[in-house]
Amino acid sequence: MDDKIKKIVVVSEIEVTLSVIGGKYKPLILHLLSEKTVQRFGEIRAYIVNISQKTLTNQLREMEADGLLTRTVFAEVPPRVEYTITEKGRSLIPILLLMCDWGYENMGDRYTLLRPECD
Repeated sequence: MDDKIKKIVVVSEIEVTLSVIGGKYKPLILHLLSEKTVQRFGEIRAYIVNISQKTLTNQLREMEADGLLTRTVFAEVPPRVEYTITEKGRSLIPILLLMCDWGYENMGDRYTLLRPECD
């Protein structure tokens, strides 16, 4: 392991998982990439309603640092950047599906579902 990587101190393994998938949009990004495989920045931004460019950039950088996705830059004008889910990112899909099921079963009258995505 690279000694230059800043270590994050956590209390438990659950905190590691929450750190990796925590953030309002990370689970949505992972879900999109698991379904669509390769997505460009603009496609991800269009998929997630009301996300700012800065927030999306930060979430994607964190996910890349955690090894959940790969970022490929193509030397074109204008530059093209594509994001792809990794095997490590794909390993989180069962957890996200459980979260999806739980959310569906427990949303009650307080929430309105705009775009159902759980199968």
